[in-house]
This record gives sequence, C-alpha cells and structure tokens, in this order.
Amino acid sequence: MMLRPIVLFTGTLALAAFLVVAQRGATDEPDLRLRFDRFDRDGDGRVTAAELGQPALFRRLDENGDGAVTWAETERAARAGRLGDADNGRGEQAPEAQPAAVAAPNAFTDEVRQGPRPLGANAARVGELIADVVFTDLDGVRHRLGETGGAEATALILTGTSCPLTQKYAPTLAAIEERYAARGVRFVFVNPTASEPVARLREAVATQGLDGPYVHDTDKRLAAALGAGTTTEAFVLDAARTLVYRGAVDDRYGFGYALEAPRRTYLTDALDAVLAGRPPAVPATTAPGCALFYDDAVAPPDAPSAAGTVAYHNRVSRIVQANCLECHRGGGGAPIAFETYEEVRDYAGMIGSVVERGVMPPWFAAPLPGQSPDRPHWANDRSLSARDKADLLAWIEAGAPEGDPADAPLPKTFPGGWLIGEPDATFAFPEPVPVQAEGVMPYRNVTVETNLGEDRWVRAIEIRPGEPGVVHHVIVSLRGGDGEIDERDGYWGVYVPGNSTLEYPDGYARLLPKGATLRFQMHYTPNGTATEDLTRIGLVFADGPPEHEVKVAGIANARLRIPAGAENHRETASLRLPHDVDVLGFLPHMHLRGKAARYDVETADGGVETLLDVPRYDFNWQLLYRLAEPRRLHAGDVIRFDAWFDNSAGNPANPDPTRVVTWGPQTEDEMHLGYVEYVVPGAVPGESTGSLRGGR
Repeated sequence: MMLRPIVLFTGTLALAAFLVVAQRGATDEPDLRLRFDRFDRDGDGRVTAAELGQPALFRRLDENGDGAVTWAETERAARAGRLGDADNGRGEQAPEAQPAAVAAPNAFTDEVRQGPRPLGANAARVGELIADVVFTDLDGVRHRLGETGGAEATALILTGTSCPLTQKYAPTLAAIEERYAARGVRFVFVNPTASEPVARLREAVATQGLDGPYVHDTDKRLAAALGAGTTTEAFVLDAARTLVYRGAVDDRYGFGYALEAPRRTYLTDALDAVLAGRPPAVPATTAPGCALFYDDAVAPPDAPSAAGTVAYHNRVSRIVQANCLECHRGGGGAPIAFETYEEVRDYAGMIGSVVERGVMPPWFAAPLPGQSPDRPHWANDRSLSARDKADLLAWIEAGAPEGDPADAPLPKTFPGGWLIGEPDATFAFPEPVPVQAEGVMPYRNVTVETNLGEDRWVRAIEIRPGEPGVVHHVIVSLRGGDGEIDERDGYWGVYVPGNSTLEYPDGYARLLPKGATLRFQMHYTPNGTATEDLTRIGLVFADGPPEHEVKVAGIANARLRIPAGAENHRETASLRLPHDVDVLGFLPHMHLRGKAARYDVETADGGVETLLDVPRYDFNWQLLYRLAEPRRLHAGDVIRFDAWFDNSAGNPANPDPTRVVTWGPQTEDEMHLGYVEYVVPGAVPGESTGSLRGGR
C-alpha cells in the first residue's frame, strides 16, 4: 500500500520542471531535452519568447539575440549556470520552481491555528461534472448521484464519529439539512472512515437526527469521485451534477480554535446561491479536518481525463462556461459567442491557438516569490488550470467530439444581461452619444444625476456600454462640475477591456452619497460604422453600512517622457502611506506603448517586496488584479509603481515611433498610472481619512 495524496497541478509546471532540471546541472539528462521539445511547440528546433513565456530566462538563453533559443544554446546556458537563478528581468529573484505535485490544500500544515481559506475555483475542480457514482446507504438501499428525485441541488457532506472536528459539526449539519431539505436540496452524508463500527454510525444518525442517505464509504470511491481531502468537506452539486462549491461548512471550528458562532457560513451561502441560480461568491475553501488516505485501489481523484473520454458536453462546455461565457455570449463584450457546441466547434482551432499562447483567458500576472498553488494569491485569477488546459487541448486534438447531451451543464444565465445579477438601481445617459464612423474622438464627459434621497452603500457595480464595439474604457467619478476628470484621483466605477464589474465581499462597500452626480469619462474608438451609445451603470446595494469603506488611489507620473525609438523605457512614481492601509487590488493603466508594469512596496526597515508583476502588459486587456486576502501595509511604507514602454518601430501597435511621447488622454498619447484599491483599517465608513495620491 502506498500513500496517494490528492495533488493539484499549476499552469507553470512545465517551466518549473525545466528550471528544476537545469538547476541540478543535468544538461545531459533526457528530461531537459524533453522539456525543451515541449516548449518547442511548432517543432522547428527553436523556442521563441512567446513559447517559453519567461522573458528574463529567454534573454539569458538567447545568446545571439536572434529572437529564438536553440538546444545548443540551452545546453551552454545550463553548463554555465545561467538557468539556475532566473529573475524577472529587473533584478529580483524569480519565484522558486514549484514541484510537479504538492500536498492537497486540505492536508495538515505547520500552522498551529488553521481555519478555512478561500481557494481558486479551477484548482479545486469547481465547475466540473462529477461522475454518476452508485453507492449504498446504511440500510442497503442503492442510490446514484444522478437520481436526484427532482432536487435542485445535492449536498454531499463528509462526516464521521471519530475525528474531533466532524463530531463538533454534527449539530450544525443536522440544522442545515432540516432548513434546506424543505427548499429542494438533497443531502447525502459520506463517512469515509472504514474502521468505524456500523452500530456506532447508526447510533450517530439517530442521535443527530440526519434524514438523508448515510453512506459508509469504506473503499472511498464516493470520496474519490468528489476529490475529497478531509473528513469535514462539503460538496454542492447542481441538478446537472456540476460541482458548484466545495470546502468548509463554516469557519466556526478549525485546528486550534473554536468560535461561539461562525463569521462565514460558506455552505449555506453556496446553497442560497445555487437555489437562486447564481454561482457562489466563494466557490471553494480549504476544510480543516482529518486528512484522507487513498491507496492504489482507488483511482486518484485528480487524474487528468483521458483524451478519449473528453467531450464537449461532459467537460469542455463547463470549461467554457467558467472561463469564457462572461464575454463570449449574446450581449457580452466579445464579438464571438460560445454558447453552443456548434459555435465552440467552429472556433476550436482559434481557441486552441490562444490558449496555447497564453492569450486567453486574459491573465498576465506573473507568479510571485513564495506564491503557492494551494493558497491562491489572486481572487480573480482567470488563468486556466493545468487540468482544464490539458483537457481542452486534448478535446481539440481528438476532433472536438460532442458527447452525450445528457451530460450537459445547466445553462448559465445572466439576469437582464447583468454579470452582477439584477441591480437594485440603474442609471443611464440622459440621451445617446453619437459615435462617428472613423477617425479619433476626444474624450466625452457625460453627467448623470442619481437624485438619491439618502446615502447608500454599494457592494457591486457594473458598467454596460450600449455599443461595446466602440467603447474602449469608462471611468466614473463622483465629482461634479464641468471640469475635466483627473484620472489620477482614482475611480468610483470603471469599465476597461476585460473588466466591467466591481464586486466586494461581505463587509466591504463603496459610498454613494445622497444626491450624488455620476460623471462618466467616455473613451470612444470608432470602428467603421457610425452609431450611438447609451451606457448604463447598475448597482447592488449593501444592507447597511459596511465594516470597511473601499477607496481607490492613483499613483502616476504625469511628467513622463518617452524618447523616440526607445524600446524599453522605464518610468516610476511612488506613494508614501500616511497611515496603515489594507490593499485589496491593483489596476495598472497605460496605452499602446505600455510593455510591462510592476508594483513594489518599500518598507520602513529597508525591505522591498513585489506586490504585482505584469511582465506582458496588453492595452487591450486592462485587468484588475484582486488579492485573495487583503494585504496590510503600514504608515511610512512606500508603494512604487514602475512601468516600461516600447516606443520603437518593433512595437506593431506604436502609432509613431519617431515621436517623443508625453502624458495625454488620447490613445496615441501615454499614461503611467497605477491604481490601488484599499481600505483604512479601523476607520469609520463614511468619515474622511484624507485622500491618497502618489506621483512625481
């Protein structure tokens, strides 16, 4: 018997393995050559920068500067030790190579006190189809996961009678079942501990008052089908057996602590969401409990799907729903819809190309030193998991088979077309804005009155252009008057390519003052057809004042000056913090010459740490990078925002490489602007703490 832990794979494993072998100096090992060949996707014996996806390492390997790396160059670099200490091209150490498999996020760590932590949905298999497993309950009755009896959702709860944490959760589980079974949720209790006597299990069922099937999963086949890691995990499936939530019941109990009442009710929040037809706000968490042991008799729950079994309905449709449909749908921001098998099949070749090149789904943050795949750094990481990417490409390679329509997921709905759900309030332009067919349009400022009779707290904001094809970006401000909006003052709402919503977790919100006037700064890009735009903004209100008021600061260098022809020009600006802040996220903004961006913090003790590194900035996808957990910075710390620009003829998007470029609002001008979302810990929401604004 051998221990078979659940493992998670990261999207950078091939590069990690490449570096691990190189650091060992194993230039003559076949593994290094295999990694080289894997990066050489077109088989021409040369690895390009795009194929490698690691700019600093590529520069180190490309000895002759011809834009490609050969096997001979790789061998020489390895012998010379030039593969071992890759940095990010700007002097800092790159992240250490991750091993090909890491312990499951639910496994015991060296933390003395351990509560649930949010996980990335992709890494936790949320969105996947769960196999239609057959199982038998304590009474000998056979069941199938697919036989829901008309239930709108199925909750599979791991439990037991010996693990201390499962015992503590018994009353909570009984109360949740009683509350939600009446609302159409089917409950199945799964005990994966073979050594527990059946008589004790029957006694526990009677004592705790559990009504749903209780399964003594002695061979762990049901647990393995779910990918369970501990004895306290809960799993929620929708009516199509799609996994919509996995993780902790709540945060009341964990390793080394117990609370009088939970602060976060993950399971019931997920059930409320699926019953309302919405995805849970937190799709996955760790679940502190007794780690499960799998032996060779049980198939690894994380084993990649075989190419022959991957079909559109059972796998690819769910990958598309989770990663593409937000934009690729009728009324979405993308020009192509991926709502049916026929639509996805027609564009399968293009999908494979952009996925292999890392262009889609759009996500450009580089891994940071110490960043662990089992503890997501970014809450909104759009990158595909290694498993999803492998299955998607295998499906395309296999000829894009359709599979059985009975395996299809439930349709993903967008109430009224809104990503945030039906808004509590919407505000629209008083009249359409005419957009010319061609040429360049100056920015338009449009004022919209809210006429609110009282202050309101807003937990979700979405901007919906009337004509997405001509709206490049929108910045919404609360300032009145007829003057120009200064982007450096931050934003209240924002629409940029790749980001049209701002949604905040419980306890966080933005203030919309009584009688507020919304100022929309509109950047239109004519697309060849004259049209009119009627942009709207939708708001979802919080129930009351939040614990934290979300604010935004801009760090900018308005005196930037990019020399003509410069291909790697650096500009910098900084912000010294007057008080402690909890940083929530970052949004770097540049124009067509923008090449790379990075946020660093310089602490009072002289330390420097990278907060966000975007080595491949793309003007067409200006993303908000939201931290999975707020980052506390202290008074006196300095946030530095650096950006690199390519004003050379080698930049195909450069409108004029002969021009010295300075700050300006139009696309052919440039900006050096790094937004920071933050809250001030301990501050009373609605009371001024002074604005933050950095620059030089």
